[in-house]
Amino acid sequence: METRMPEIALLMGSKSDLPKLQDTIQVFKDFEIDFTVRVMSAHRTPEVVVDFTVNAESNGIKVIICAAGSAAHLAGVVAGHTTLPVLGIPVQGGALNGMDALLATVQMPGGIPVASVALGGGGPKNAGLFAVQILALSNPELAQKLKDTRKMQSDKVIQADKELQEELQS
Repeated sequence: METRMPEIALLMGSKSDLPKLQDTIQVFKDFEIDFTVRVMSAHRTPEVVVDFTVNAESNGIKVIICAAGSAAHLAGVVAGHTTLPVLGIPVQGGALNGMDALLATVQMPGGIPVASVALGGGGPKNAGLFAVQILALSNPELAQKLKDTRKMQSDKVIQADKELQEELQS
């Protein structure tokens, strides 16, 4: 059996973030994307973060997603060491319920971009989908699968509206 290299890296600042990232991981599974999940901290293991990041591209990684709470410097540190797309997931929790993580993720200095998603809710899922969209730019089969998924979402809403209208008329 052929072992494929992961195209997406999902990094988290703490293993305790994993339950909040299940929607991200599910997106990768749904789209059959090879991925790796790692725990590393911008503050507690900075050498590990830098080593992983500077070698990511040569290891086949095309997109890096970083999830962190509180100070949430992981995405910024990663972005400072690569030109690969970096997506940040601010993780809810702590004294400020994730607002500190959100601000740390979105307030990057010019020249070191991090694309950030929403705090909680659909944020983790959207990070996964955004990473898939990036990969789909060079993968027509994946692009079609994304289009099919969007159509299924639309069809569900149209069907729900149709059912509502029928209920209201009876």
